[in-house]
Amino acid sequence: MTDVPMNTTLLSRIRKPGDVKALSMAQLTTLAQELREMIITQVAGHGGHLAPSLGVVELTLALFKAFDLEEDKLVWDVGHQAYAHKLLTGRVNDFHTLRQKGGISGFPRLGENPYDHFGVGHSSTSISAALGMAMARDLKGEDHDVVAVIGDGSLTAGLAFEGLNQAGDLGRKMVVVLNDNEMSISKNVGALSQFLSRKMTTPFLQRLKSDVEGLLGTIPKIGDDLAGYAKRYGDSVKSFFTPGILFEAFHFTYVGPIDGHNTAQMVKVFEEIRNLDKPVLVHVMTIKGKGYEPAESDPTHFHGVGEFIPETGLARKFSGTGLPSYTSIFGSTLCALAGRDETIVAITAAMPEGTGTECFRKNYPERFVDVGICEQHAVTFAAGLATQGYKPAVAIYSTFLQRAYDQIVHDVCLQNLNVNFFLDRGGLVGEDGATHHGAFDFSYLRHVPNIVVMAPKDEAELAQMMATAFAHDGPCAVRYPRGTGVGAKVSKTPRKLAIGKGELMRDGKDAVIITLGSRVYPAVEAAMELEADGLDVAVFNTRFVKPLPRKQLLELAARFETILLVEENALAGGFGSAVLEMLTEADVLAGRKVKQLGIPDEFVEHGTQKELRAMLGIDTAGMKRTLLGMLR
Repeated sequence: MTDVPMNTTLLSRIRKPGDVKALSMAQLTTLAQELREMIITQVAGHGGHLAPSLGVVELTLALFKAFDLEEDKLVWDVGHQAYAHKLLTGRVNDFHTLRQKGGISGFPRLGENPYDHFGVGHSSTSISAALGMAMARDLKGEDHDVVAVIGDGSLTAGLAFEGLNQAGDLGRKMVVVLNDNEMSISKNVGALSQFLSRKMTTPFLQRLKSDVEGLLGTIPKIGDDLAGYAKRYGDSVKSFFTPGILFEAFHFTYVGPIDGHNTAQMVKVFEEIRNLDKPVLVHVMTIKGKGYEPAESDPTHFHGVGEFIPETGLARKFSGTGLPSYTSIFGSTLCALAGRDETIVAITAAMPEGTGTECFRKNYPERFVDVGICEQHAVTFAAGLATQGYKPAVAIYSTFLQRAYDQIVHDVCLQNLNVNFFLDRGGLVGEDGATHHGAFDFSYLRHVPNIVVMAPKDEAELAQMMATAFAHDGPCAVRYPRGTGVGAKVSKTPRKLAIGKGELMRDGKDAVIITLGSRVYPAVEAAMELEADGLDVAVFNTRFVKPLPRKQLLELAARFETILLVEENALAGGFGSAVLEMLTEADVLAGRKVKQLGIPDEFVEHGTQKELRAMLGIDTAGMKRTLLGMLR
């Protein structure tokens, strides 16, 4: 092995995995520190997923050291923890563009780098993807390793167990590294999490092992042999007391738990298991946020964090609106409604803080359920509650509810059950990019029979739609954007809306903008600015994607020859499509000029919400520009 000289920073000269493989253990220790400093500096300045990436620095280095990643395949689950991976694969000079428009993605992504072997962003996919790669390797007659790294939070999802089950049955050579920090985004929940916590580090088990070996060693002549047998037997006892028994039931060879911050130990283990021609699971214990005290103390906050001061961990002051977020408005309204209705139950999938249901958990713990990263289960579980007269509030990000599409159709809507879906992060979310944009919920919900689909223009309307959903006898979905609203005052007793009825925000005579949700106020602003050009533009807020306010829309189509439909959703099958289908069926579009603005048939990259809305032309300037073109 040739040591890399240490007279300059090691990280600045790492271009590929082989450069890491050439380093000594002492140099890896130095490199770990440099990686942490680079990650903390970048995330402090622009935000990102800090605690997950800090927790796997040594694990990443051990994988790069032990495996030949010029040939071997490495699949990260979710990808929150892959910043060190990015830095070690030739992206040091681009790291300052992380999660910024035109820059590198916050997640591993096919096509961005040859060492990103699978694109991720949603959890629990790594084992299945790695198994597919292992089978492809064997079919091609190749000989390289395939490694999947999955967190204990991601392991709670059914997809992970489906992958384990198939991998154990096929018996193909592959390595699964279980990164166990007892956290997903929030603290892990469920029986599996408790089982993973049963480790051979408890004083009782350690004392039992030591006492038995010591006693057998005192027996004359055969004592040493018996002690040896006992040690080997102790390993099987250990697997009974630890998760080894679970993974060995899946026909995996279980190794661990081992210290995920001891690089030398991990390298030794990884090098040894490379010779095993079977599925192997290595259980690695890590500390989320390792090496940065604020992140270690509050890993939930620093999982995904905005700009902060590196020296203190405190958020940077910024000239924001100071308004509460839609998430917090949802949470406080849910608590208020639940205080008056004991049949309301809140359900979230491993994100009580992210979905605003943390206050509900504190105030009504007996009616709060965090199911872990199990969106499919969350929906069918809610359906079961609804059959018994309860009103479940299923709070899941729009992009993650996609994972439970069949359950929405079959278990909720087909049975017309009173399950209420609250979809945070509807529309463009910003820097997390294509994997996290809530771009498809109008499309994948509106064509399902029985469901009511709504989107609020502001905070007050969000509260009103929540009250409407709980009063409605049947499934409802309310989608709202990431970020803050406009400052609309929220009533302590929000009124119920008439389902399928919109509101005319502004009247006019030259054209009408028909929209809903986050695009309503930008549409009003566009209409006001067009007054300077001598144009009188109406704005109509439909409120509902399903059922549409049919009578009102037909009246608008009769009045206006120029119609602009605007949404923050995929144009294919979305809100605008629904309006056009209805107007076409009514045969009222003859002689009308109609255009749609929304998300085109492509995956939108990362950037700020403002940048992305401007790029797609769904902001105030874009609507104004489009209408000027239509009218002139």
